[in-house]
Amino acid sequence: MKPTLTYNNKQYPLDTQKTLLENLESQAVPVEFQCRDGYCGACCSVIESGEVNYQTTPMAYLRDKEVLLCCSKSTQSITIKSK
Repeated sequence: MKPTLTYNNKQYPLDTQKTLLENLESQAVPVEFQCRDGYCGACCSVIESGEVNYQTTPMAYLRDKEVLLCCSKSTQSITIKSK
């Protein structure tokens, strides 16, 4: 079974080679973002299930279960929601 990205209760296919932000953009899902490098925190969302890997260490402050969509990828199905 192919991995999926569930964002705000809607499911999309997950391309594990793309960031979570790029995956959502490819499905025309509007997501707030600014930097694409993990500095500003504008794309911060909450992980409900699954795990992410960061391409670069984010500089924005993150609480437990928070994720920056712009600089993270997932190799497995993941469920997230906007803050």
